[in-house]
Amino acid sequence: MIITLLFVGLIVGSFLNVVIHRLPRMIDGIWEMETADGRKIPMKADFNLARPRSFCPVCRHRIEAFENIPLFSYLWLRGRCSGGGCRISPRYPLVELGGALIAVAAGWHFGFGIEALGACLLGWALLAGSAIDIETGLLPDTITLPLLWLGLVFNIGDTFTPLADAVIGAMLGYLSLRIIYHIFEMVTGKEGMGFGDFKLLAALGAWLGWQSLVGIVFLSSLIGGVIAGIIIFKRAPSSPPTEVSLPFGPCLALAGLHTLYIGDPFDLLIRSLGLHL
Repeated sequence: MIITLLFVGLIVGSFLNVVIHRLPRMIDGIWEMETADGRKIPMKADFNLARPRSFCPVCRHRIEAFENIPLFSYLWLRGRCSGGGCRISPRYPLVELGGALIAVAAGWHFGFGIEALGACLLGWALLAGSAIDIETGLLPDTITLPLLWLGLVFNIGDTFTPLADAVIGAMLGYLSLRIIYHIFEMVTGKEGMGFGDFKLLAALGAWLGWQSLVGIVFLSSLIGGVIAGIIIFKRAPSSPPTEVSLPFGPCLALAGLHTLYIGDPFDLLIRSLGLHL
């Protein structure tokens, strides 16, 4: 089962690369279809997840089947496009490897069953959303909203948490960050996060229950703070101080996966402190 999940995860990871590259451009195309007065204008090209065939985003070389084998093709081509010799982004093999690791972790942790399927779908969606957020600063509704409803569907049978806890988790996940957003905006006059973050936390609440939200927010904030600190530390001492802006979606995703596989990070911290005292 683990070997099967490894290969399935690699294939899904390859497809996620298509989603990561094309979905933001598809959203841009939809936005361009509407003019200021609401009239529709035709999109510039037929561009979706299925068409056109895979091509190099730099030189437009059409990628053949033997060049599209997850991980192997990147290594065989030595990270270069066979058409124009341009560099292939390391994001492609990393996402393929991530898709495989998510599938293997789900099978290893949950065994064969509905829990492993749910963990795979949740992990793959978080991987795609995080990569898009890193590259574009966008968390698409086409990922976060279906993920929220899918969490409720899986928990109809109390797969990861009772359905009532999942529904409350979805509501509190959205409202909690929305309230924090408005308080931060009133105090500073600036936007502290994007609306996609509200929806992603709502989705995690739908999957893992309202009890997980405090721990997810705590750990994601800790991860974001550490990353921001590293960025500030690496800057030259002579450079003027500037604000650090980083995507919060990947931090939420990591905290959600930690909760799924290891447990509530806030609860674990309290227990460790209690044992220490």
